[in-house]
Amino acid sequence: MYTGIIIVSLIVLYLLNAIKVLREYERGVIFRLGRVLEKPKGPGLILVFPPIDRIVRVSLRIVVMDIPPQDVITKDNVSVKVNAVVYFRVMDPQKAVLEVQDFLFATSQLAQTTLRSVLGEVELDELLSEREKLNAQLQEIIDKHTDPWGIKVQLVEMKHVDLPENMVRAIARQAEAERERRAKVIHADGEFQAADKLKQAADIISTNPQALQLRFLGTLAEIATEKNSTIVFPLPIDMLKAFLTGNKEIK
Repeated sequence: MYTGIIIVSLIVLYLLNAIKVLREYERGVIFRLGRVLEKPKGPGLILVFPPIDRIVRVSLRIVVMDIPPQDVITKDNVSVKVNAVVYFRVMDPQKAVLEVQDFLFATSQLAQTTLRSVLGEVELDELLSEREKLNAQLQEIIDKHTDPWGIKVQLVEMKHVDLPENMVRAIARQAEAERERRAKVIHADGEFQAADKLKQAADIISTNPQALQLRFLGTLAEIATEKNSTIVFPLPIDMLKAFLTGNKEIK
């Protein structure tokens, strides 16, 4: 009798141990006597019968993987350190378990080597100014190589580009020179426009002498507002012609 109770207890414990619960984002790849079952199990309640069965849990959530800083020599022979982040998820749990030994480690190593090889083919200016293009190129290459593993790479983003100190100073000098060039071009363009307007004004004044006198009077009015200067006001001869003509008529 006691033997029967012990056997029943062992069977109950074995069945309880065979019950596994998988979360909504988990799938279980079951190996039965070394051979994988056709479909992954889960989510929910499943039965795994050890030692006949062995389960490998695989998460279907997006994995955010940080790529440590990589030493990269650009196409124009500038040494920089670049780190990035990769967003990917497992689409086929069976492939992720069967096709590669450790898909997390493999994806990390592939991302590091791809980062070095892709950025080594571009110049520093392109690396700094065309990040979106390079991110898309990195994502495409890594996704192509991880597709046989059942992994989908959704996004690759370069986080930081660490430049040598001498290159930082050189870029600062280049930016300063560019700003000075733009300032000189803008100043020269303003001088050109001002000269063109002055030429147009001179043409107008040359056809109408009264305009010159009005401009002269306007300048005097501007000077008079300061109230700190003595103004010598020359009287144009043209303004006296009327009086001289009138005196002759009287005589």
